[in-house]
Amino acid sequence: MIAVLTHHWAKPGMFEKARALLDGNGAAQANSPGFVSRTTVLSMTDPSQITSFVVWESAEIYDQWKASPERKVTMAGAEDLWSKPPVSERFNVAG
Repeated sequence: MIAVLTHHWAKPGMFEKARALLDGNGAAQANSPGFVSRTTVLSMTDPSQITSFVVWESAEIYDQWKASPERKVTMAGAEDLWSKPPVSERFNVAG
């Protein structure tokens, strides 16, 4: 299994719209084969930051999700919401 930690920073005045978009993406992920779980956390020090922690059965399955038409639909217009590019890192799930 892999976990993907992704940080997003919403533009001023766009936090709620950004959060709704990411929540919609999470709902779509939940219907995707190989999805395990997703947790969204909100920074206590940066009110613009939304971070997601998503677990997938494998990196290959995650890559399939990233390239899927469903993801393209759920993330349409996302680039207009961010004050800087999202930062994502993959991890192997230990144990």
